[in-house]
Amino acid sequence: MLIKDLVVGPIGANCIILGCETTRQAAVIDPGDDADRILKALADEKLTVTAIINTHGHFDHVGANKRLKEATGAEIMIHEADASMLQELSVTAMAFGLRAENSPPADRLLADGDTITFGEKTLTVLHTPGHTPGGVTFYCKDEKTAFAGDTLFYGSIGRTDLPGGNYGTLISSIKNQLFALPDDTVVYTGHGPKTTIGTEKQYNPFLK
Repeated sequence: MLIKDLVVGPIGANCIILGCETTRQAAVIDPGDDADRILKALADEKLTVTAIINTHGHFDHVGANKRLKEATGAEIMIHEADASMLQELSVTAMAFGLRAENSPPADRLLADGDTITFGEKTLTVLHTPGHTPGGVTFYCKDEKTAFAGDTLFYGSIGRTDLPGGNYGTLISSIKNQLFALPDDTVVYTGHGPKTTIGTEKQYNPFLK
């Protein structure tokens, strides 16, 4: 599977492009900003987007949903518990002194255990709330990779002081959902460098 990580927007969110090498179909995880850069990266790899998938509803992860959907026609997917946040992006961004376009509504509402297919690749949806009520991780078993958004970071965890956040819920999500994955699973995070499940089990100070 082709994996391309772009750091986008003023808050430095990771937008991840996943591509099927055989069919050239792609999924874009968390297009938070910089739609032109994302579209250029897709064009450079000759990829056709079939899914725009959001790990959660915060503006820095979904701010380019609108432009990407307009350019590609791909379906927007988000967990049902965060779906209403897509129409509140301009207001929430303003609270940080930033701007964001409201997203179109989701074409598909996700739930724990759902699968998303693009080309010959499949992602499984793991509901990992705590940072937001509808936070999810996308897990690709064949590639031993997980795309965790703001649930888990290298040596840290997502913040829980924003509306809908809950510290106990987040810790439970990580220990029950993510730590159930193999230790050599590579975790792509919503901000900062990637890590592995085994590394976080052993060294993450929030998860001892």
